[in-house]
Parts: sequence; structure tokens; C-alpha cells
Amino acid sequence: MNTYKIVKYTSEHFQIWNNFVANAKNATFLFHRDFVEYHADRFEDFSLLVFDEKDNLKGILPANISNNKLYSHQGLTYGGIVIDSTLKIEKFISIYSAILHFLNENNIEQIDFKLLPSFYCSQPSEELKYALFLSEAKLTRRDALVTIDLQSHFKIDSNRVEGVKRAEKLGLEIKKEIGFADFWKDVLIPNLNAKHEAKPVHSLAEIQSLQSKFPKNIAQYNVYQNDQIIAGTTLFIDKKTVHVQYISAIGDKNQHGALDYLFHHLITEEFANYSYFDFGISNENQGKNINKGLQYWKETFGARTFCQDFYEVETKNFVKLNQVFL
Repeated sequence: MNTYKIVKYTSEHFQIWNNFVANAKNATFLFHRDFVEYHADRFEDFSLLVFDEKDNLKGILPANISNNKLYSHQGLTYGGIVIDSTLKIEKFISIYSAILHFLNENNIEQIDFKLLPSFYCSQPSEELKYALFLSEAKLTRRDALVTIDLQSHFKIDSNRVEGVKRAEKLGLEIKKEIGFADFWKDVLIPNLNAKHEAKPVHSLAEIQSLQSKFPKNIAQYNVYQNDQIIAGTTLFIDKKTVHVQYISAIGDKNQHGALDYLFHHLITEEFANYSYFDFGISNENQGKNINKGLQYWKETFGARTFCQDFYEVETKNFVKLNQVFL
């Protein structure tokens, strides 16, 4: 196997890390250090860089550590070992083995991976999934992502179109906004508290700060009736993929059709030339249950299922990778 040097991330790696992310085949803006570190107070960072014998950066792993267990990264929606398009699987497995070996030598016995969904990759990139199989990783969770392939012949159901017509009759107006305060304070926070006794993952200050650093990647769309906000969505946009980070509406969404109107516009007009529109999950209970009504609403826009897998692997299993290639 090839020899690689594993280095723990420090601030001196900021630029080389971000340059690598920008050119990787399986990375999004969430892996940029400015995003990874927005909640640095909540997580103990243990991100890793992988260098070859000539000190060329060949891979990175956004990660944090908790109770002597490594996670790829608990503060991010997805993770894994980030590589560029030139890396072939033999070298990838060497890199993966080197990471496990490094962690094992540092008395970290386990690493949890939540894999990057395939539609975020610019090229096929399931090397990690195969390496996890080789190292006898355990599948611990599987979420169902409800996603539209925007360049396929997807069909929006008639009941969503009826919602659009109701919204048009009521004179609802869609606006792309610069700020997030109206949506957070008047719609999102009250709804999450009333329905789930929960709060948004991002505070208002955090989402505003992130948007200032990633203005092309984070967008807010609101729906208004008589200049009063009644619905909205916060989108994370990466290359040709759109992810719905937050969605919420005041009152009966079936009565005013605000969300039907909003997402019909986003799918058929605003992002029609993109590749994928990801509504995210409708799962609960660690992937074992599905919110039936929410799933149905997403699917009636033409969305169908991709899976996101979660694995745990013992770092001592690096030894199982020594005799892979014949």
C-alpha cells in the first residue's frame, strides 16, 4: 500500500483545505472551513488532512471528536473522506486504511460516518462505501431523502397544481429576500415550538452570518399575503443541487396553498435548469419511521427516494485492508 501522512487540522491549513474542497469531486460548500467552524463552540474539531510522500494533499476528513469517538462531522448534514477526481480506488483504500491506523494509534476506537448522498457528487464517488464494506463497518441508520431529478420527466400531481391556483386567486406574492428575520421570528420559530417544542438548528444570527460568507449558496424565499409573511423556505444551493434546509407556513397550508405555490415556482422556474432539488428527509426515529403526510406532499411534486447511509467502524479493522488487491 502507499504511504500517507495524517495531520490534524489547524488554522494554518485553512487555505489549502478550502482550495481542496473547491476542486473535489465529492464536496459541497458545507465542507468549507467557514461553515464547519460556525458552531465551533459546540464541537471539538478533529478534522484530518492526508498527505502523500511528496506532501501533496490527497484527501480530507471533516470531523469532530466526542467521548473519544470520531464523527464525520456531527455538525454537518453529511460527510466522509473528500477526494479529487484523479484518485483511483487503490490509493483511496490506502488513504482510508491510513486514517483508521492513525486513529487506532491515538486510542480512538471507533469512527462514525454519515455519507454524502450521491447526487451531490460531480462524478461517481462511492469509494468510501466500498471501503466500509471491506473494513466490516456496521450500517446503523438509513434515511430516505425525497429528491427531484429536475432533468428527468417528473410529474407534479394535480393536487399541488390546485394549491397553486388557490394561491394565485388569493394574490399571494413570492419574494427572494436578503434577510431572514421575518421568516425566523414570525413563521419558523413559532411553528417549530408549537408543533415539536423545538428550535431551528441555526439561530437567526448564525444563518445571517453564514449567508454573509456564502451569499451564492444560501437563499431565502418568502410568500406574502397583503404584505404579511405566511410561508417561506431557506435553501442551501451547491453547484447544480438545491437542498431545502427549512420550510414552514402559517395556518392551513392546504387552504391558502402558499407552500404549493412557492415550491412549484422554485421547481419549474427558479431552479428548472439545476440537476436535483432535495427536499431532505421525512424520517423520524433514526430513519425507522416516515412522516406519511410530509412524505406524500414532497412526492406529489415528483420527488423520489435516494438513501443516505450512516456507518460505524472499529479503527482496529485497518488490518482487514492489507490484502484487498490481488
